[in-house]
This record gives sequence, C-alpha cells and structure tokens, in this order.
Amino acid sequence: MPLQEKRCIFVAEMIDQATIDRILDAAQIVDVVSEFVTLKRAGVNYKGLCPFHNEKTPSFVVSPSKGLCKCFSCGKGGNVVHFIMEHEQLNYYEALKWLASKYHIEVKERELSAEEKQVQNDRESMFVVNDFANSYFQNLLHNHIDGQSIGLAYFRQRGFRDDIIRKFQLGYSLNERDALAKEAKRKGFKEEFLEKTGLCYRRDNDNQLRDRFWGRVMFPVHTLSGKVIAFGGRVLKTDGKVAKYVNSPESEIYHKSNELYGIYFAKQAIVRDDRCFLVEGYTDVISMHQAGIENVVASSGTSLTSGQIRLIHRFTNNITVLYDGDGAGIKASIRGIDMLLEEGMNIKVVLLPDGEDPDSFARKHNATDYKAYINAHEVDFIRFKTNLLLEEVGNDPIKRAGLIGDIVRSISVIPENIVRSVYIRECSQLLQVEEKLLVQEVNKLMMRTKEEKQAAAEKQRQREAAKVERAQQDIPMPDGAPAPELLPEAVGEMPPAGFPPTEIPPMEEVGDSPMPPPAPFPGEGNTQTATLPPQADYSGLIPSQNKQKKAYHDKEVLLMQQVVRYGERVMYAEEDEEGNTHEVKVAEHVVADLAIDNLELQDPMHRRMLDEVMQRIHNDGFVASRYFFSHPDPQVARLAADLSSDRYQLSKYHSRSQKVITDEERLHELVPHLLTDLKLAIVEDELKQVLTALQDRTIMTDAARYMEVMKRYKDLSEVQRTIAKRAGDRVVLS
Repeated sequence: MPLQEKRCIFVAEMIDQATIDRILDAAQIVDVVSEFVTLKRAGVNYKGLCPFHNEKTPSFVVSPSKGLCKCFSCGKGGNVVHFIMEHEQLNYYEALKWLASKYHIEVKERELSAEEKQVQNDRESMFVVNDFANSYFQNLLHNHIDGQSIGLAYFRQRGFRDDIIRKFQLGYSLNERDALAKEAKRKGFKEEFLEKTGLCYRRDNDNQLRDRFWGRVMFPVHTLSGKVIAFGGRVLKTDGKVAKYVNSPESEIYHKSNELYGIYFAKQAIVRDDRCFLVEGYTDVISMHQAGIENVVASSGTSLTSGQIRLIHRFTNNITVLYDGDGAGIKASIRGIDMLLEEGMNIKVVLLPDGEDPDSFARKHNATDYKAYINAHEVDFIRFKTNLLLEEVGNDPIKRAGLIGDIVRSISVIPENIVRSVYIRECSQLLQVEEKLLVQEVNKLMMRTKEEKQAAAEKQRQREAAKVERAQQDIPMPDGAPAPELLPEAVGEMPPAGFPPTEIPPMEEVGDSPMPPPAPFPGEGNTQTATLPPQADYSGLIPSQNKQKKAYHDKEVLLMQQVVRYGERVMYAEEDEEGNTHEVKVAEHVVADLAIDNLELQDPMHRRMLDEVMQRIHNDGFVASRYFFSHPDPQVARLAADLSSDRYQLSKYHSRSQKVITDEERLHELVPHLLTDLKLAIVEDELKQVLTALQDRTIMTDAARYMEVMKRYKDLSEVQRTIAKRAGDRVVLS
C-alpha cells in the first residue's frame, strides 16, 4: 500500500470524525492565519502577503465565511488544516492536533501499532529527537550540579533573569563527549535521527557516536509555531583553538537561510509595533527582549537571505537594523541590505555608541530609554550608507565615482517609483551630483537588470525547448518530414514543399458510420470502454499541446466546482416507469449525462471525487463540500478548497442595489450547460488532433489510412454539429 494511503488510514483511525468536526468548527481561519500573516480587511475577506512565496503585492486572500484561504499568485491554500500543514510542514494528523491544542479540544489517542509507527516519516522523528534534546539540555541546566554551577552561572553573569532563561528554553550540555548520545539511546531514540538532526556525529577513526555540543550552553532555534528545529551552542572557555559558537548543520527540517532566531517570540510584537529590529546574535535578542523590546530577531551571524527577508515581510514593511561600532562588521553586512530595498521594505539603521552592541546596551538601559535612543539616532539606510562611504573615500575622485555607482545600484533595486525619486533627490544633494545624471544611471541599471532577467528567462525557455526537441527525436518520422510543431494548425494551409496537397474530400465520399468514443489525451491513458483500431491510432504523431489540454481541463474544472459545492443538492424531480417521483441530485445528473455519450471525467482526481460523492450522496446529512474539506487525503482536500474558492467578491453596493442570481439558484440550467461545454471541448480537441495527424507524411502517402482518418474527421464533425445544436444560440462558458 502506498505510504500516502497508509498515512490517510492512520489519520482516520487516530482521530474520529466527530472530533475532527469539532476541531474544524472551532478553528477560525482568520484567527489562525493571523498568527503567521498580517491581514487587512478587504471587503468581506482579508488580504495579506502570501507566506508561501516571495511577493510585494498582497495576493493571499482569507475568506472567513467559507473558511478558506488561497494565494491567487502561487495557488497555495485550502482550509485551516491545509494552511497549518503547508506552513508548519506537518501531516494531517499533526495539523489537527495543533489546532486542537490551540482551541483546547481534547484528542483521545490510542497506542500506535508497529505499522503505524513505521509510517512516521523522518521529519516527524527529527522533530521528536530535537524536542527530547531541548528538554534534556534544560533539565541539565536547572537540575544538574554542573549545569547550575557552570551554565546557569554563565547566563546569570550575562544578566539574564531566570524567567527569561526559561522562556527562551536555554540549556546546558555536559562537558562529556557522548553524554547526550548515551541518554538518547537509553531512551530508545535511533542513532540515525541523532545524526540527521546534527545533535551527534561519528568520528572517522573510531566510528563512535559523539555529541556535537558537549561543554556548551545551548540556544534552541524555533519555528514560527514554536517547534525546535536546531540548536546553537556557545563554549564557555576557549583558547582560540575551538570555535566560540557551533550551530546545527542543515537538515531536512532546518535551513538556516529561511530561519530567524527569536521569530517565535517576536511575531506578535512585530505586528503590534509594525516594526522589526534586526540584530546579529542570540544574546542580542534575549537581552533586548528582557529590556522590554520584544519585536527583535537575529540573523545568527550571517548576511541576510531572501528567505529571512520574506519571513520578516510577512509581519511588517518596516525594519530597523542595529549595528555596534565595528566599522568592518557594518561594511560586511551592509551589502545584504540591498535585498531589503528590493523587497520594497522601509529600512532604518541605528549605530550604537562605541564599544556597545545590542546585548550590552540593553543591559544598561530599560525599554523606554532604549527606544528613545533608537528614535533619536535611526537614519534612513540610503543616507546612512552614503555618509558612511563618503567618510571612507574622502576627496579621491576615483573612489568617489565608485561610491556613486554603489549608491545608484542600491537605489535602482527599489521597486516604488516615488521612493526612488525621493532617494535620488536626496543623494544628489549629499553627493553633489546632478539629479539628472543620477536618474540616467539608475535607469541604465534598471534596464540592464531587466535585460539580464529576460536573457535568463530566454535561456530557460531554450533549455526547455531543447528537452522537448530531444524527446520528439525519439518519435520515428519519415526522412524530410518537418518537426511536429511546424506542421500547419488546420487543413487548408499550404503544406511543406514536396508534400502532396491535403484536401478534405466531400463528406458523402467517406460514408456513414457510428462514432467511436473519443481517443484519450496523449499521455493521459485510455479511460474509455472502446478505442480506435490500432491501424487508425494516430495519437503518437500528435505533439503535446498544453493549451489544448488546458482548454479541455478548464471545462472539467468548472463542472467539478458545481459537484464539490452542490453535489448533494436536488436539481430536479423525475418519474420512473412506475410513476414514482425520484429526486435527481447534481452529482447523479453529471454521471448519468456523461454515460449517455459513453464518457467520463479525464482527470483521475476528479473521477475519484465524483465516485466518492456517488457512494455517499444518499447518506443522511451528507454535504459534499464539508466531506471534502475534512478529507484525510491532503491532495483531495486541497483540490476541493481550490474548487470552492473565488477570487472576486461582489461589492456591498452591488449586492444591495441588484438581485444577483447565484449558481445555486440556477443549477438546473448551469450544470447541463457545463456538461455540453465539456463534451464540445472533447470533440474540438480531437478534431485538432485529427487535422494535425492529416499533415503527417506517413498518413498522406497511405491512401487507406488517410481515408480512415478522414472518416474519423467526418464522424467527429457530425457529433460536433449535434452538440453545438444542443447548446443552442447561447454564449459558451469559458
């Protein structure tokens, strides 16, 4: 049984449906999403920056009435469970438990079987191991004699209060090379996951499992939701031969470029103050937090990365970078701030007094004094950078020209025209350079950047085209035949030189025959009960055309939207042969109407969902949308959420001034129209394939096969006319 299916069964057995329903009823999607994304009301919905991809304009929409969220740029979203699954990288069961804990709902569990334990993936096991290690280090710090006399004494010497030590879950690792490894193995944890998390490693000479952090005080690194994904360890005594800090290596659950130390403790304060302070190290964050400044995070000694910037940008557009008096350190880190400008963020810089860093300064000042100093000394980043570099270049004209180029590069990445204009005017005065010249240089750099991006995109397109061409070379073609993508799109175009003319013979010359079922899409597999005879199978000669497949797929999606939203609703009533009235529901009508023409849905996921509705449609209380939103298979649930989401909402004015007929009120006419459109799309798609096949030289030169394909064309044309007539003189839905 596939792992995903096992996991779905595991979830279904672990939490009963009644408990799942209580969790879904209690969980408010706006409340949950707001913990991770800053949302602003937009009509009846809320909008914010998508947490799943990099964007500057909010496209992430949360609908409280539907209980759904969706990014209309990257497409990710779903209900509240899917959001937590995607954001926190949890499985369905873990996401439900996360929500149950938030809303204080008891989840009764039973002992896992051996097979169920096997289903737990490596990520889950690594989180468990890290959680054990975190508790182990904290216990040593507070309860072991060495932890109290060495580790706890160090933290208190740094001025950390006991409540802050416990809040940040600081710990201590014994000065023994394998103490953690021994304790973990004694508790039953596997060596495999001790190594994968980076807590332990093996020495090459003796293959013994050793602790990575022995003899250090410990700083756990948390995700936005508070899960421990990594550790930082600081040695207390060093002779210069041992690194002061050791950090967890990259792993399946920890990517340093996407994490910020302290974000779990700072996120609410960042939203509240609409500003984030950025510092360098662990102790800087803790000391500022203790001083009362909680909206602070650390890049952990590395230059800012795009992933870290996106993490901050979820909560605020305003960031203040705190520097100590180390000029070399400032120049090294200042390069990464251009990335913040590119994200459209408002950046301020504060230079602390000589000899001070955020940690030491926080220990000497309370929150009021600290914030007062920041407000009095913070400088716009462009002005700060300009003044900093001006001091360095002096009167050297060559260095001054380089400085101008450096500043221009920073300004050119700013996305907002007005902000760029203001910076150009200010820098013109600071640098004593004509504003017109700066504008020209900025425009040149912006044009060059645009061209480089276009060139990169073109190279990518060429690589993809080369892959397609190599794939097409595997298809046997007659000598001299053109590549499939160069063949005429429709009969009537001039064929390539040397090809016989392609004319459609009159329909009466082909003869009448019943139409066989439509051929499957290339690569989709056959889902019909009958196919064309092998000698008439031309699908291998037809290039894959995504736009054709998408046109057909869109029709099917529109139909499935009605099935998910209203599958159990009654469309009409009909009488059987005995005169009994029978109510026909939406899903039943769809299945019956497709069966008339010996068709079924082409998308496997759509077929599965329609089958599940049909199996449950007569159960008391069955609601298709509710069933799919709480489906244990995340793929099904996400697709259902996607089918149920709407990007646009009617304005309040429009809703009040006019009576709007909803889809639910016109199901009796909407569903038949969608079915007709779908059937028409199937026939039109195959007609295009037939016309393309008729341009193939092997068919043109084979009279018998040519006439057979032409017969197919005639049959399809007849069916097309019949369906079009059935559609009537209406506008076909697109």
